[in-house]
Amino acid sequence: MQRSVYVRPVGIFPATADPETGTVWGGLPLAGGRLAFSALEVFERGPQTQRQVTGLGEFMERDWGRHTLAASDMFEALREPRMRLAGLSLNTPRIMGIVNVTPDSFSDGGSFDSVQVAVDHGLRLVEAGADILDIGGESTRPGAATVPIDEELARVMPVIEALRDKTDALISIDTRKSQVMQRAADAGVDILNDVSALTHDPEAMDVAADTGLPVILMHAQGDPKTMNDTPQYSDVVLDVYDFLERRIQACDAVGIPRAKIIADPGIGFGKHLHHNVAVLGAMSIYHGLGVPILLGASRKKLIDQLCNVEDPKDRIPGSLAAALSSIAQGVQMVRVHDVEETKQAIGVWQAALFGDENAAVPPEKMSPDG
Repeated sequence: MQRSVYVRPVGIFPATADPETGTVWGGLPLAGGRLAFSALEVFERGPQTQRQVTGLGEFMERDWGRHTLAASDMFEALREPRMRLAGLSLNTPRIMGIVNVTPDSFSDGGSFDSVQVAVDHGLRLVEAGADILDIGGESTRPGAATVPIDEELARVMPVIEALRDKTDALISIDTRKSQVMQRAADAGVDILNDVSALTHDPEAMDVAADTGLPVILMHAQGDPKTMNDTPQYSDVVLDVYDFLERRIQACDAVGIPRAKIIADPGIGFGKHLHHNVAVLGAMSIYHGLGVPILLGASRKKLIDQLCNVEDPKDRIPGSLAAALSSIAQGVQMVRVHDVEETKQAIGVWQAALFGDENAAVPPEKMSPDG
């Protein structure tokens, strides 16, 4: 499936509603959240992608011909409120903290590869403000080799079991393998996070459906070992959209509803620098998928390529910039190594954006008097 018309919300601003009618002044709520959009950037595929910005009224009045239904559905998806994720509301940006139980991850490989060290690290991330802990036992950095199932299980299961007993934070399992998904689900994880969007393992779709858990579908072109050798796109922003839309439809067909899907455009996975920058600059287009959006750009190579920062641990400022840029486009979740710094940056950004010191507090944690 390849669309010919896509719409991206632009002119994004803090939503202010009429107290009597609830109508947002100057625009429409974005994904039912606290931001709104006042215009649309329309992409039309052809030999070369055509782009134009249009007002909301003009867009709704235009005759889209045979593309009317597709354009209308995507437009409606931009406005629909997102459902809670494993009980977690998405009306404020959520932070997923990374716990890599691997010897070779690009940023922190080997740092947390013993059970107690990994568990302690996860608990520190929760204390620092992580809403979700993402446990991974197989590096999917560019050039990484596949880890045998038994080895991956031996790495992640003791960590999951220990953390499940020690924290109420949501836990996700970062894996491409159905057996790991099943074992992790049995141990009480809340979310399945698959960098292959359930394409690597032929049994993963059915296992994911049977667990009933929310699933993160990420775009990646090719296998981690070779994915960044020669990635090819007609238009990377739109090609990534098409891939994610197909995977969402495939999930729906096996009983994984859209309300339990999160989409991740896959920064750094089968993408060169210009591809990554294009996707980052157009993150709001993926709201048209009708599901929450996750960004994973923490400490990644594009920061080095843009700013000449070779050591991943020195890329925190660039990671924060990528996170805030995407949150400003309405992205609901960011996957990060540096939870405390991210939490602080989001809190100040929210307070400044809304002009309210309480804006940094998730609404469900506010006192009755606000």
